Amino acid sequence: MTAKQTRRYFGTDGIRGLTNSPPMTAAIALKLGQAAGRHFLRGNHLHRVVIGKDTRLSGYMMESALVAGFTSVGMDVTLLGPMPTPAVAMLTRSMRADIGVMISASHNPFHDNGIKLFGPDGYKLSDDDEMAIEALLEEEIPLAEPRAIGRARRIDDAQGRYIHFAKATFPEHLRLDGRKIVIDCAHGAAYKVAPAALWELGAEVIAIGVAPDGFNVNDKVGSTHPKALQLKVLESGADIGIALDGDADRLIVVDERGQVVDGDQLMALIASRAAEAGTLKGGALVATVMSNLGLERFLATKGIALHRANVGDRHVLELMRDRDCNVGGEQSGHIILSDHATTGDGLVAALQVLAALVGSGKPASELLHLFDPLPQLLKNVRFKGGAPLEADSVKAAIAAGEAQLAGQGRLLIRKSGTEPLIRVMAEGEDKALVERVVDDICAAVAAAAA
Repeated sequence: MTAKQTRRYFGTDGIRGLTNSPPMTAAIALKLGQAAGRHFLRGNHLHRVVIGKDTRLSGYMMESALVAGFTSVGMDVTLLGPMPTPAVAMLTRSMRADIGVMISASHNPFHDNGIKLFGPDGYKLSDDDEMAIEALLEEEIPLAEPRAIGRARRIDDAQGRYIHFAKATFPEHLRLDGRKIVIDCAHGAAYKVAPAALWELGAEVIAIGVAPDGFNVNDKVGSTHPKALQLKVLESGADIGIALDGDADRLIVVDERGQVVDGDQLMALIASRAAEAGTLKGGALVATVMSNLGLERFLATKGIALHRANVGDRHVLELMRDRDCNVGGEQSGHIILSDHATTGDGLVAALQVLAALVGSGKPASELLHLFDPLPQLLKNVRFKGGAPLEADSVKAAIAAGEAQLAGQGRLLIRKSGTEPLIRVMAEGEDKALVERVVDDICAAVAAAAA
């Protein structure tokens, strides 16, 4: 049995679920703090963990539980407050911490929460580390002697440190003066730092999604709900719109005409510009199996290879490191620029797009639409339990879809790693055929899941 098959807590991106239901309970968070803390108590130095969070109400509860867990095994805790996931990764490394923690369910609604862990190098934990922590969760964990209990403190300049870091990724010879930019922070973790960074670079900033109340994170705003950004860009006559998600590790852009630009187009721009500048490592872009075939064809015209990883920014990063590539990401907007960051960073990726916009002198609608995507359709089917993909009726529907698309497109069916969903995606030259194949498979999955 593989490590992935024996996982009880960790999914494709940390631990995630409905708050106050396992595994997202205060009791499990406390035990996780003890287990992760014990696992990283290595050497005789002063041990430290940094903890950031997004803006959902349950963040207070989960933060307190984790602090209790880490301090009880002898780790000092540094609390960052609301901060983007990539900021936690960066500060874990720069503060010489043993472990970093981000409390967030990313693009999910407020009632969900999650815990992402980073090692001392700022990268998400390896499978081996996660499995070791899972094993400790099932054991009685030794606690620190009273004199060795850890301390907890908050640092006030965490936001400034991240803003400085993000701005340093923007070319020194460029400024955003005269550019009107709408930024949608999804009422999430970047609601202060993202508008501030853009303003400090000279932009006229119009900020939306910057009034978190604990319940409105990702609610009709952010990268998964771009309508609000589209309307604001058109209403204000902005040059470009930028949407982040709840923990600001993904990015979606809206051009001056109100058209949404997804991660595939953004990666096409960043990778092709890097290739022209001679800074694209590995001669390739790393994307996932979800990226459009149009992206692959465009890259080929530029002499750039496309390596496809399984869905999830963690898998993208693993393949980037394996192939020595420095640009990778997902169609959903997770973009990893490993010359700057150890994980997806929506603000840093946005700054690279803005640098291209300023440097080119072109409008966003021209700059950001580099290829025509093939018709692609993704639908989700929710299920309560069982294994609908194992049903004979579903297998037959998938086989029929593959036969219809043979030579004309491709089909991808997978179970979500973060929600109880079956994702059905097809793409091909014939839009009507793509829609028919997806609908037939979704109907079969829904019937099997009933």
